[in-house]
Amino acid sequence: MQKYIIACKPEEINSYFSFFSKKIAYGHLRAANYRRGEQMDYRTDLAMEAYTLWKKDAGETTELPGVRAREEDAGGVHITRVEILDDRGARALGKPVGRYVTLELRALSRHEAGSLETAAEAISREAAQFLHSPKSALCAGLGNDALSPDAFGPWTLGNLLVTRHLKAHMPEAFSGFCSVSCVKPGVLGTSGMEALELVRAAADFIKPEAVIVFDALAAAEPERLCTTVQLTDAGLAPGSGLGNHRAAFCEESLGRPVLAVGAPTLMRAERLAGRELPGISGLIVTPRDIDLRVREIARAVGYGVSLALHPGLTVSDVAGFLA
Repeated sequence: MQKYIIACKPEEINSYFSFFSKKIAYGHLRAANYRRGEQMDYRTDLAMEAYTLWKKDAGETTELPGVRAREEDAGGVHITRVEILDDRGARALGKPVGRYVTLELRALSRHEAGSLETAAEAISREAAQFLHSPKSALCAGLGNDALSPDAFGPWTLGNLLVTRHLKAHMPEAFSGFCSVSCVKPGVLGTSGMEALELVRAAADFIKPEAVIVFDALAAAEPERLCTTVQLTDAGLAPGSGLGNHRAAFCEESLGRPVLAVGAPTLMRAERLAGRELPGISGLIVTPRDIDLRVREIARAVGYGVSLALHPGLTVSDVAGFLA
């Protein structure tokens, strides 16, 4: 993978990003390019970005029917809450009806002191509001763990406190813990099976009260990459941000409540350049230090969800169990 990005002009180099090419389809969300008065298709998995792009296109003062949004700061983390209330909002934003909570964890990417604890605790508070203290949960890490931009899901599983086996063998010692199990379904090209088929089989066998799925997302803005986490009860369709739709993970397909947790790790080059790029469409951009940054955000999410599933623990406790 090359460690640079070719911007609008070949002689302009931005060493912060990496390029790799992948065939993708154009999205359904259109946003204005005000510098040239043109329209471009922008794909994003983040509801907050879809809402912002819609507002810019329609006018900042225009209200979007069927959508409610607000922002707040809590515990040093900026949080955006978008609630898609009905089909009008779903059609406008290209997202299913449901709640979407986005946390901006910029201090984590700057490696500020205490940023891991702050991020994990913020994720824990928000995840707990979706999960409602389940007695058992199945966690699925979607994606290809051999490709860093797609490894967020599998790498997050390595930072989760898994307890189903411990509760089975030491029930008294772990009586206050949630029964947590994990599955890493891999990708269709290596398993020959849809990830949903494998996760559904595991859920039917284990019968958890909730399913939590982790997956890498696509963003429209570079500052979101590996600094943002989205939680939603609307489910998740892997690859939808890049036009590569797979079978959706949702309550209807799995038969139990689903919490989808994702972090954006890549974006389209056209969005970064501010225009379509003739001859090189389908180019994807990631930060050049993507391996390190995905591991950081996966650790924060894994710790945070562990705290939500096992109330009373601290970040230090989770780290100690996983050491």
